[in-house]
Amino acid sequence: MAEPGELKRLPLHELHAAAGAKFGGFAGWSMPLSYPAGVMKEHLHCREAAGLFDISHMKLFVVSGREAAEALSRACPIEAGALATGQSKYTFFLNDQAGILDDLIVTRVGDDRFVVVANAGNAQTDEAHLREIASGFNCTVEALERVFLALQGPQAEAVAHDAGLDIAGLGFMNGKETADGGFIARSGYTGEDGFEIAASLDAAQALAEQLAADPRVEWIGLAARDSLRLEAGLCLHGQDITPDTNPVDAGLIWAIPKALRTGGAYVGADALAAAIAAGPRRKRVGLKPEGRQPVRAGAALVDGDGAPVGSITSGGFGPSFGGPVAMGSVDVDALDQPIFAEVRGNRLPLALHPLPFQPHRMRKG
Repeated sequence: MAEPGELKRLPLHELHAAAGAKFGGFAGWSMPLSYPAGVMKEHLHCREAAGLFDISHMKLFVVSGREAAEALSRACPIEAGALATGQSKYTFFLNDQAGILDDLIVTRVGDDRFVVVANAGNAQTDEAHLREIASGFNCTVEALERVFLALQGPQAEAVAHDAGLDIAGLGFMNGKETADGGFIARSGYTGEDGFEIAASLDAAQALAEQLAADPRVEWIGLAARDSLRLEAGLCLHGQDITPDTNPVDAGLIWAIPKALRTGGAYVGADALAAAIAAGPRRKRVGLKPEGRQPVRAGAALVDGDGAPVGSITSGGFGPSFGGPVAMGSVDVDALDQPIFAEVRGNRLPLALHPLPFQPHRMRKG
């Protein structure tokens, strides 16, 4: 257990250290930022073959019991009871104003049993929020202690198969518990095909070593994970989406069932229905800077007269795209005007660019 202010270590920290990882702090954890190959090569290797990520900083919960589906349908804008066994769904915790407290993936793994994957930075508040809601229903919430690995890339399926992982029948956004008490889902955060694998602390090191020993696989650090997800146009909570962002402005209404867009029993339902009726105030968009200079999260966006019109929420260099890429939150009234980022006293022209920057290649069936 880490002391207050001390970074927590991943269960496989020593394995990453032996692989030459450079570590840095993220969401209270000491995370591998990169490995000896470097961020650029890691990123491209994941796009071309298979990358292995340690995402054990994220948190898994099991919600089970007779009213587990009802509890999750109160906590999230989701029809949990309508999910087929094995089906995963991207969803949110919302506050009463329909602000996004966190984005999540919920997987139904049994009649009355669901696995919830939450972000690292929100794990404690998510757990408290979920337990508070679940206390009103006949169900239990269990926080799992697992090593969580992501295997991503066009060769991920072949690697997983050769490693003996139980991937039979898993299409994109499907998941299941495994016989040894683990969990595996066909999902990820790169835009590539792949799997997210939760294993017990006892079994995890052997599994990680086996996967990393495959010649098609390279360890990938947090820096390349960020550039991969940015090229894929995927949101990072705390930057692209926050409690001050609703799903309308974030362009994430697609994740909410149509029947729940005009109201429902979930937290934030009335506020979200009102936001949908009013339309977006701002919009999350892809932005391509002119030239080779990246723009970074937090940079102000202005129009041609220097009036503020939004901000960069994520930005950097896209190795597969071959240039700088960014996402920003922009006032809808400014989308038909020239947009500039303010970078160190200069105004850098930006062009709107469709999201994603890199086509998704997830295996749908």
